[in-house]
Amino acid sequence: MTQFSDIKGFAFDLDGVIADTARFHGESWHQTADEVGTNWTPELAEGLKGISRMASLQMILDAGDHADDFSQADKEVLAAKKNHNYQQLISMLTEADILPGMKAFIQSAKAAGYKMSVASASKNAPMILDHLGLTSYFVGIVDPGTLTKGKPDPEIFVRAARVLNLDSEQVIGLEDSAAGIASINGAGETSLAIGNVTVLRSADLNFNSTAEVTLTSIEAKMK
Repeated sequence: MTQFSDIKGFAFDLDGVIADTARFHGESWHQTADEVGTNWTPELAEGLKGISRMASLQMILDAGDHADDFSQADKEVLAAKKNHNYQQLISMLTEADILPGMKAFIQSAKAAGYKMSVASASKNAPMILDHLGLTSYFVGIVDPGTLTKGKPDPEIFVRAARVLNLDSEQVIGLEDSAAGIASINGAGETSLAIGNVTVLRSADLNFNSTAEVTLTSIEAKMK
């Protein structure tokens, strides 16, 4: 098993890990589900975490048995409308919206010499980091538009390690979704889950909330 002393960098999911933008995704996808006639459920909301915009839309259509009711052009319009609604919501983000303890963790990791990147399915990640005042802490952001596959495929976290110029065993990936944890594990990195332990049981390290995540607590769990 990887030792804490081997770790040189961190790859962060964004929604639900750095900031609670997941609730904005939920609000805007709920609007889409209502528009296409799919019943919005907690299970559907959970399933959308960590996956791309078009994959999320397809899941909503499938859940309501509407997969054949919309052309590809229609789907593009629905996705663009959802993103417009989402961007309006995230434009109001400020540093106060960073999840508990996460700014302190990012600052301490930077001060300790760790390199950090962002591995988010959101194409709005640069805008969000800018609103949160965190852009300067990260070496880079993986552009989801350049990926061939979304989470749970490991590609995004493989790329996140490449951004850092680190080997997979030198990186801890932070996620709050089952798809994201599968992506980290597939990339050969140490997976750190934030949230429900039952849902995220395949992670190497589990934390109930962002407030618990510190360099010290991570090291303790890796002993």
